[in-house]
Amino acid sequence: MEGGLRQAAAPGPALAAWPGPLDGIDWSQPWLAPYRAIGEPLAGAIRSGATLIALLSAEAARGGLVNAAGRRVRFVAQSELPKGVAYETHIHATGCVPTRDNLHDFFNALIWLHFPQAKARLNALQAEQIAVHGQQMRGAVRDAATLFDENAALVISADAELHADMRGFSWQRLFVTRRAAWADCRVLIFGHALLEKLIAPYRGITAHAWLADGPAAPLWPDSDLAGALAAAPLVSRMLTPLPVLGIPGWWRDNADPAFYADTTVFRPGRWNVRQNARSARIA
Repeated sequence: MEGGLRQAAAPGPALAAWPGPLDGIDWSQPWLAPYRAIGEPLAGAIRSGATLIALLSAEAARGGLVNAAGRRVRFVAQSELPKGVAYETHIHATGCVPTRDNLHDFFNALIWLHFPQAKARLNALQAEQIAVHGQQMRGAVRDAATLFDENAALVISADAELHADMRGFSWQRLFVTRRAAWADCRVLIFGHALLEKLIAPYRGITAHAWLADGPAAPLWPDSDLAGALAAAPLVSRMLTPLPVLGIPGWWRDNADPAFYADTTVFRPGRWNVRQNARSARIA
């Protein structure tokens, strides 16, 4: 995507009606590159008149996708979601993923195709919570699962200091002083709503980062992610804010250290505020 970054930390104008937005997808961007091999041909076929749901279901069948209950995953029209039945409950019970002709659901399907076990685990977790608490009552676990599903970025690195700096909101150290450490770090956008936002990038786009210790592989194994999600109860505090366009190499403007001086985006965080206040008293 060419041109400078919009300065306002607010979403851009509403996306055009489907399928027009497909023409605006720049598959060379680092956040989309892992999904390009499947996503770009799908987008091209849709632009040529193919049916989104038929294409997605064919890809799901080719990959042998199943949900956590062992039911074959298929993509169906949104109208097939029965009235009064929760979206997550329907997917878990039938394997059918209600899908609309828009970018949000297009990217959701792409994540299903790349991380079927992790998506199935998140779906099962949400369905379990709805079964226990009802559709109207959310709660910490369901909220965390939704955050992960919609807005997560997987940050994979063996560098413990990088993880600590991110959790501590130590943005200057993370992005400027130790910038070279990102060469051994891999960031994968998992959240489909986050991918949708990144069609029209702006400075304030912030992911909920899931920090994983491991080598910077091109694509983190789906089974590893699903296993990690199943290993412990998912809660929001396991995720940490990450301004996506601050990632080195992800936006040309961030080559200038002044990019990170915008404290409306790169906020100091509670820990840093306390530390700065303590240092000032000591001085």
